[in-house]
Amino acid sequence: MMTAFTVRLPDETAARLDQLAEKLDRSRSYMAAQAIEDFIAREEWQLADIETGLAEADRGEFASTDDVAKIVAKYVPSARSS
Repeated sequence: MMTAFTVRLPDETAARLDQLAEKLDRSRSYMAAQAIEDFIAREEWQLADIETGLAEADRGEFASTDDVAKIVAKYVPSARSS
């Protein structure tokens, strides 16, 4: 089953959508639906990752000082090597 609804876009955005749809031999509707699906998937993933991190923090699961120091040492050159 599919639900139809209206979305208002600036004329320039609609024109760009039409150009892209034409280049990909797809309909404007298909392109808009794909964009919405991609946006939802990305946002769901990001929110789930944030919620996981918050749950870990609530349980007190933090990196130790040594863990943080090892990561910093991996990516930040020490003052001695400059």
